[in-house]
Amino acid sequence: MDKSKNPLKVALHGMEDRTAKTMVMYLQGPCRGAAVVVSDSEADVDVFDADVAGVGALMDAHRAKKPHRPVIALSLRDGELAHVFYVKKPVKTDDMLGALNKAVVFLGRIKQNEAQNTQTGNPVKSNVEKADNPNLKSFVIDDDERKKTAKHQAAMQLNEKGFNAFIGNVTGLDVNDPAQFAVAKYNPKDYFQGHVESAFKISREQGEIMQLNSGWSPVIIFPQNNEIWLDADDKQLRAFSGLVISNTLDGKISTTALTFESSSLSRSLEKFHSMDAFLWKVACWASKGRYPVAIDVTQPVYLKSWPNFTRLLITPHALRISALLIRGPRTLANVAEVLNIKPQYVFVFISAAYALGLTGQARRESDALIAQTAEIKANKNKGFLGRIMSKLRG
Repeated sequence: MDKSKNPLKVALHGMEDRTAKTMVMYLQGPCRGAAVVVSDSEADVDVFDADVAGVGALMDAHRAKKPHRPVIALSLRDGELAHVFYVKKPVKTDDMLGALNKAVVFLGRIKQNEAQNTQTGNPVKSNVEKADNPNLKSFVIDDDERKKTAKHQAAMQLNEKGFNAFIGNVTGLDVNDPAQFAVAKYNPKDYFQGHVESAFKISREQGEIMQLNSGWSPVIIFPQNNEIWLDADDKQLRAFSGLVISNTLDGKISTTALTFESSSLSRSLEKFHSMDAFLWKVACWASKGRYPVAIDVTQPVYLKSWPNFTRLLITPHALRISALLIRGPRTLANVAEVLNIKPQYVFVFISAAYALGLTGQARRESDALIAQTAEIKANKNKGFLGRIMSKLRG
């Protein structure tokens, strides 16, 4: 089965909306697109939650109406029924892929029989029917995505006046004093940020729904949708992100894979967030105007690509900093000098951009030479920024 070019079309039955949505993500993620959820009238295979009350009668009615369509039953118990392939709960990826492959083989035999019977003048009933069974609760993807307000909220822009109150500061450290630049850094691993980055990496590499446990509200990670779910508001997240937890919670923090059952719990749509927007904020709050320890403040940095400011927290002068760095590498102090802004605004931007992999350290001698050029034509910069702003507004 070519999972990428020809995914199996399945319809979901007997599931609550939240469980069904999790199954959609499960098929896209761990099952790597082997199947896609469609309406009942378009499906080639039916997937039932076989443990819900009354599902036996529903399955019988459905099979009577569509006898040539294979069924995959998710159940805590084993079963033996023709045309039904059982997958034991909690669902394992290999078991689910095996059932999908069996369904593909079954459908191939049905088509072969149809072709043979057509040649003999005795065609069998098609395995794909157009009429829906009104007694079955089928799941079709709806517009709930629009209700994920936290994920799709417009960017918030901070001005200089409210920056320190929103971001916070470090007692005894003046990040804007050039003499203190060498110590105006922080280690993300000492903060919640480091654990979020690690959990995101594991979840994306394994393609599995994961849960970050920290002794605080758990973070549920859905890598295929680039989403997280957190039962906490920004004020609570900001407070936790700014705490040094390396010596207090490290042993209590863990990342665990979620089974299909445990990840299908009902979750408020308003508490879904984009993974990138979430990590960007967490990095800003951990930074408190400092730069990450992985950055050598004496060497130039560069911007790999323009951040998606339509969804990210916009720190003071972030657009101007991006416009300057996208043109070529510069040291952080040089960026502040050229733009005539406080270094803390450059540091916090670099912290967030570095967390998302948008910036890196330039190591070539030619980069260092270019980055030290402080002159910049005001009219040209204004035109560039104007084009960028127009693009964002559009």
